Amino acid sequence: MKVLAYKPYSKSDFPDGIFRLEYKSFIDGLEDWALIYPNKKADLWIVCLHGHGSSGDQLYVREDIKDSWLPAFIATGAGILTPNLRGNAWMCPSAVEDMNNLLNFIRTKYHAKKFIFASGSMGATSNLIYAILHPEDVSGIIALGAVADIAKYYFWCKSKTDMPILQEIAEAIENSYGGSPQKVPEIYSRHCVLDHYETLTMPVYLAHGSNDKTMPVEQSRNLSAVMQHKSHFIYNEVSEGGHDSPLPLLESALNWIIAMAKL
Repeated sequence: MKVLAYKPYSKSDFPDGIFRLEYKSFIDGLEDWALIYPNKKADLWIVCLHGHGSSGDQLYVREDIKDSWLPAFIATGAGILTPNLRGNAWMCPSAVEDMNNLLNFIRTKYHAKKFIFASGSMGATSNLIYAILHPEDVSGIIALGAVADIAKYYFWCKSKTDMPILQEIAEAIENSYGGSPQKVPEIYSRHCVLDHYETLTMPVYLAHGSNDKTMPVEQSRNLSAVMQHKSHFIYNEVSEGGHDSPLPLLESALNWIIAMAKL
């Protein structure tokens, strides 16, 4: 990526010390941005990816996660990277490349060595996809309400014609991936976490609400079924919980990841 600007970012109700990185992607010249919050531990960073319909500042502007997640992140001493990452891109191939370049920027600028990916919803899905493609970059994953098979999820969304948000998500996935699973099946196959779960050798904390209407719990159950024998994996299902029900589990999940990965 080509760095266009890197400057202090001051905004009401945001913590002091945040920087805004503006850059141009080497993939297609897209101009994008990320917020970077250096902390006490230069070698450890948390990557928090936003959900569908939000942007790279979600951690700082959505009140529920700002009040619970942000203090938990800061308390670890780790730096925090919150990329915009092409908006509703669902960790498509170009987003993967941009993410890799962002991590390299953090390594060069701050001598980072370890990255924990901790996110919910689309961000959680993106955590898992990035980890199967670049496991060398990921020391631990927290995925709260995630999708493990992006193609099956696309078709599930398309089938829910009475839910406009799911039609919007299907359209965003298709646009980001360069077509539907029928058109570019090899891309969806490479990004299918369920098919490549063996590369998830880092600690993984997965949680899902059993009554999630936005991302079906079967996605997490299927991943749990193949991962459950691994000592570095936890699955926590919130009984009768909706899409956001796993979000309060973040702090305990983060503590478990740090202990398991010895960070």
